[in-house]
Amino acid sequence: GDSWGIFTFLCAALCNLPALPALNCSEELGAGQSIQQTYDLTRYLEHQLRTLAGTYLNYLGPPFNEPDFNPPRLAHAERVPSATVDLDLWRGLTDNARLAANYRAYSRLLCYLRVLDGQVGTAELRHRLAHFCASLQGLVLSIGGVMSSLGYPLPAGPPAPPGAPPASNDFLKKMDDFWLLKELQTWLWRSAKDFNRLKKKVPPAVVTLRLEARGF
Repeated sequence: GDSWGIFTFLCAALCNLPALPALNCSEELGAGQSIQQTYDLTRYLEHQLRTLAGTYLNYLGPPFNEPDFNPPRLAHAERVPSATVDLDLWRGLTDNARLAANYRAYSRLLCYLRVLDGQVGTAELRHRLAHFCASLQGLVLSIGGVMSSLGYPLPAGPPAPPGAPPASNDFLKKMDDFWLLKELQTWLWRSAKDFNRLKKKVPPAVVTLRLEARGF
């Protein structure tokens, strides 16, 4: 009857399955996921720096740890890469130019932080600085990964180490440290916005279906 016919049809279909194309599902992890991970790392570093900056400014003492302390930037502090660029000008840059600027800036800032790490006098602060340096190194590598996934070349040559003479007195040295932390905060704030915009332009990981023909 009808039941026997259906059973016969199913058996024939099962016997011929190896000859049918196989449906393969694979996930391509590309630029979208790399951008998302870099954005997440940038936000984590923002949070990490808030704690570190408070601890370090207390280590420097007054007036650096006072909330209303807002000194003018001295010429000596210009060694630290500045993030104070007009926002309209910054947004007018290409994605490649912004990524390269971020890569170069964090590479240089990392050099200054490592010098700072070797100068502080408390073990706890050195530990926090070392942990932050490791995270910042991860951000540099992550930005490089984003650039590679988008087909952009990395900026040529290693970053130049701090070569200017040290500050002439203790107050100016502390001022250098203050501006280093301030510029880091501004760079991370702006980078988070950059990567948030970029991840909206580049789709996340795409699930693709691939047919593999067998038996032909």
